[in-house]
Amino acid sequence: MVWQIPDYTPMRNITEPIITLEGHSKRVGILSWHPTARNVLLSAGGDNVIIIWNVGTGEVLLSLDDMHPDVIHSVCWNSNGSLLATTCKDKTLRIIDPRKGQVVAERARPHEGARPLRAVFTADGKLLSTGFSRMSERQLALWDPERFAAHEGMRPMRAVFTRQGHIFTTGFTRMSQRELGLWDPNNFEEPVALQEMDTSNGVLLPFYDPDSSIVYLCGKGDSSIRYFEITDEPPFVHYLNTFSSKEPQRGMGFMPKRGLDVSKCEIARFYKLHERKCEPIIMTVPRKSDLFQDDLYPDTPGPEPALEADEWLAGQDAEPVLISLRDGYVPPKHRELRVTKRNILDARPPSGPRRSQSASDAPLSQQHTLETLLEEIKALRERVQAQEQRITALENMLCELVDGTD
Repeated sequence: MVWQIPDYTPMRNITEPIITLEGHSKRVGILSWHPTARNVLLSAGGDNVIIIWNVGTGEVLLSLDDMHPDVIHSVCWNSNGSLLATTCKDKTLRIIDPRKGQVVAERARPHEGARPLRAVFTADGKLLSTGFSRMSERQLALWDPERFAAHEGMRPMRAVFTRQGHIFTTGFTRMSQRELGLWDPNNFEEPVALQEMDTSNGVLLPFYDPDSSIVYLCGKGDSSIRYFEITDEPPFVHYLNTFSSKEPQRGMGFMPKRGLDVSKCEIARFYKLHERKCEPIIMTVPRKSDLFQDDLYPDTPGPEPALEADEWLAGQDAEPVLISLRDGYVPPKHRELRVTKRNILDARPPSGPRRSQSASDAPLSQQHTLETLLEEIKALRERVQAQEQRITALENMLCELVDGTD
């Protein structure tokens, strides 16, 4: 369900979603808005399927139902929304082109442990992943996806060893340009950087700020937030500090940069989920000056889309539209989502022989057809519910029989 949160209303009881999207067969656990296209929303569920929606019309734009053999643990867009990074229960980190429906690169077992993985894109296209070692130590790794696949094109590759033990490869780019690569086989699929931390069993959730190139790690069940700076020079991942509190976190949310208070030099705000409350955690940089701090607040992605949903689906890409936070962020008026569902009757061919219709009886005919469709949908839903109840009853009988044989 998608809900509209008003910007300029002090208080309003919201009782109805603006739209309900139906398509998954099991529980939905992951949602992510496209970073540059209007009203494009990604969802991933327990059915191992990723669906990309146009929320403005309620339509399914893309359904990726054969990419993952098991439960999807995380999905992240890159900065312009052309690629997805996913982690799965099969211990594989994948980079997917959703419009082509292709896995363009993948890395099996980026972390050797048995616990779930998470991954996010950095601003320059690298990947940050969190996971566990064989000894159950929690890890943070930085990856360069170009090392996953020697050449990204679809044509054949060739390779030869040099005298020094390096590898020369020939292949093609995505744009079908021929290219030559030189590789170090000792570092073919190794992470750019690997940081080991502790042996706690909580899955680390990474939150990446592209403006400051800081990644915040929040572990489920932890009472602390570690943060690291990602740089272009060795050792690439630099530990900064740890925020600690008394109570463990059950989950964590991350405020976009435009929602921060620049007058207080706030650089990050989290929403820590407790059992019965949600607690804001504010991180600030101490500064004596009351002036706007340019180094803390470069231009950041705003709410305005760079593309329409149809443009993105047709293959266009665009970087986010940036805004300045010098005077603080003020949301534009009249930006509420308006859902315009396309009339399914417009796409249906006329049934039966054509006949002339007057202007008065055409709407009545359409209304009758719509009522018939709604009745059929209602009957199908009742049938599905009855079958689900029967399946549940049979499963309970099976459990009783198994328990009896034990």
